[in-house]
Amino acid sequence: MHRAGERGGAAQPPKARHARWKLLLLLLVCVSPVVASYFTYYVVRPEGRRNFGELVQPQRPMPDLAVTALDGRPERLQALRGQWLLVSVASGACDAACQNHLYLQRQMRESLGKDKERLDWVWLVTDDQAPPASILPGLQQATVLRVDAAALAQWLEPQGGHALTEHLYVVDPMGNWMMRFAPALDTAAAAKAKRDLERLLRASASWDTAGRLEKQ
Repeated sequence: MHRAGERGGAAQPPKARHARWKLLLLLLVCVSPVVASYFTYYVVRPEGRRNFGELVQPQRPMPDLAVTALDGRPERLQALRGQWLLVSVASGACDAACQNHLYLQRQMRESLGKDKERLDWVWLVTDDQAPPASILPGLQQATVLRVDAAALAQWLEPQGGHALTEHLYVVDPMGNWMMRFAPALDTAAAAKAKRDLERLLRASASWDTAGRLEKQ
């Protein structure tokens, strides 16, 4: 005969159950500000206005890709986590459309005023070509990394019928790609996109401050 404690498998020790509950409560405490801010942005939207950017649902977590800085220094893409990111993608040759994106990224970030330190301007270069010398002085505030194009395409994705290089992408401090702006932004469209960034930063102000958050 089976003993009573052996029926249906061994019962979980009280200490193990207690530890599991403590872990779950700790996780809830950590993520609740994030959940609340997204609920405010996605659901409540007290301003009664629709977002200009296209929300990515479900959000896509940042892959742990090997990347390199322009000087060849090895990096990891996930080192960018802990900060809001405004991302463009292009060949190192950086044609007119690429240069327009870089200009708009800089202007959108600068126009955030005191909140600009909560947003990193990122250019992901998908080949080995050297950027034009004429644009290098303007990239001093940008993070420029070379990344494998095929691997990057497993994370970021353009609208149907468009190329990855045609959009600007927003990534949250947890490393989730969560928004994509329309292709071929002009100055007027960039102003609308900036309002989305302002709302995101406002909604996350309770848990995200200037500087990179500690890795989750």
